[in-house]
Amino acid sequence: MKTEDAITSRRSVKHFDPDHQMSDDEIKKLLSLAILSPTAFNIQNWRFVVVSDPVLRKQIREVAWDQSQVTDTSLFIVLCANLKAWEDPSRYWGNAPKEVQEFMVPAIDAYYRDKDQVQRDEAMRSCGVAAQTLMLAAKSMGYDSCPMDGFDFEKVAELIKLPGDHVITMFVAIGKGTQEPWPRPGQLSLDKLVIENSFG
Repeated sequence: MKTEDAITSRRSVKHFDPDHQMSDDEIKKLLSLAILSPTAFNIQNWRFVVVSDPVLRKQIREVAWDQSQVTDTSLFIVLCANLKAWEDPSRYWGNAPKEVQEFMVPAIDAYYRDKDQVQRDEAMRSCGVAAQTLMLAAKSMGYDSCPMDGFDFEKVAELIKLPGDHVITMFVAIGKGTQEPWPRPGQLSLDKLVIENSFG
């Protein structure tokens, strides 16, 4: 499938076949594509919690407005980010020339240290890009998807034993859709969304 077709045909599907299973190879392929998503300074701060335990899925569904996607999708991911991924920058630049490492490693520290909001903003940007990569890759493989944020973040964090220096950004549900999504409810035109040069 062409990238353009994946973009135009991808929709947020709400109803999935609970009996369909993805192969381990398909899941590995999807996640391998997702981790090619860009991150600032190459810090790769996303973390993909693949929830396969049916009991845990039911518990998460209970704190996610009883949304069926949580239990019925073939692949259910709690997309998180390590807010402190920047603290060990040498591992992201170990293959770079020495002069590049000498420049990048201290630059990363200076950019993030003692800047909690910057760290969180970076997590949201990175995971947003990764989520879209996941969903477009899934569509190209014949799967439907749904990004989700309708859940109790604190309770889900407890259920997955989220470390204190991590944050949940969203869920991504992937599987075989069983119902067509609603028609697009209203797309704003480019002239309402694109600003040339400035708002002034």
